[in-house]
Amino acid sequence: MTQDELKKMVGWAVLEYIMPNTVVGVGTGSTVSHFINGLATRKHLITGVVSSSSSSTYKLNELSIPILDSNYVNNIDIYIDGVDELNPSLMMIKGGGGALTQEKIIAAMAKQFIVIADKSKLVNTLGGFPLPIEVIPMARTYVSHQLIKLGGIPKYRKNVITDNGNIIIDVQNLKILDPINLENKINTIPGVVTVGLFANRPADIALLATQYGVQKLIAIN
Repeated sequence: MTQDELKKMVGWAVLEYIMPNTVVGVGTGSTVSHFINGLATRKHLITGVVSSSSSSTYKLNELSIPILDSNYVNNIDIYIDGVDELNPSLMMIKGGGGALTQEKIIAAMAKQFIVIADKSKLVNTLGGFPLPIEVIPMARTYVSHQLIKLGGIPKYRKNVITDNGNIIIDVQNLKILDPINLENKINTIPGVVTVGLFANRPADIALLATQYGVQKLIAIN
């Protein structure tokens, strides 16, 4: 199977978790795009979706899937999203698509958080994938200096503006042995909007596509 076929496999497999009359959080990315295609076949069963990005919203609108404003829902029953890198505790790095702030908000609101990916995203230690951080533009240099102190090599993601009007700094050279501690440290740096480290709120379930089918992982506490 090609990588895109694996993405499609897991994007459709997660549909079994979508129950009638629920509010569904929808993430961003190529794997989620397959999930959205599948969700269109069940749009008449759900209450609606809360979208994490303008790109996902565009696709949802094209398929006439009802979109809800997060400010007018009490909670989100289930959140489905992709992942850039995942450890066995289902802590992860996200934000390669630049929607990390909205994704983290939806994850916090969700009763259940399921990530979908191919098995290559599973690693023992996070940090191989550059860690995205959404930053207020005027703080770019200051935040970069603080990230260097933490052992990282920050790189400004040129020509990218988030849906919130901010910039992205990608941090390389991090071997993340204590994800919760690092997430908390980076979040305290003035000018940081969100760090794409999902450790305080990891996924509940990961569905990983392999050549032999979909593997289910549950968080190790």
